[in-house]
Amino acid sequence: MAQDVTASSSTDPTSGINIRLSSLMGDERVALQALTPDRLRQIGTPYTGRAGRRGSRRGGREIYDAARLDAMPRARGNRQWQCLTEALYFEARGESIRGQYAVAEVILNRVDSRNYPDSICAVVNEGTGRRNACQFTYTCDGRPERVTERAMHRRLGKIARIMMDGAPRSLTQGATHYHTTAVRPRWARVYPRTARIGSHIFYRRT
Repeated sequence: MAQDVTASSSTDPTSGINIRLSSLMGDERVALQALTPDRLRQIGTPYTGRAGRRGSRRGGREIYDAARLDAMPRARGNRQWQCLTEALYFEARGESIRGQYAVAEVILNRVDSRNYPDSICAVVNEGTGRRNACQFTYTCDGRPERVTERAMHRRLGKIARIMMDGAPRSLTQGATHYHTTAVRPRWARVYPRTARIGSHIFYRRT
């Protein structure tokens, strides 16, 4: 005759796992509660400064095809993303897609360097308002910054997002400077040249 059987939790193969998972989740909750709001925002924010320099390089690949970029969902981001998008628009919208990525590399390389400010917006606006001190021409040329090419602005926003999310910087070999072929600044005789892409020549500050 069959007898009623009560299963013991000690023989349940999932009980130990559930207990361990509950313990781990409890530990994580306690750890997160101990973090300050600023630290929680840093954890959840994509790359913007040198604190995430190497770890942030695990992102996706660059996309050099215009049709693929334009087909991507519209990019969004914080103030740092806006600054990078703006810089790409006013500094490089007339360049090839590779040239646009290259300018993004320079800005992010500066953020990583101890020789420059540690955020994208600060790098882009360094020296603005001081005669012959601005680092990016559009910030001190006296002309109003108006976005008139909306489709290009959206595309550059996607490039900014890709780069901030950790795409490799493989075009300029660590460049921190560039100039157009129409000029030759004094520092170009000092810093090693690393690449030429479109109308821009790139250099690395040693």
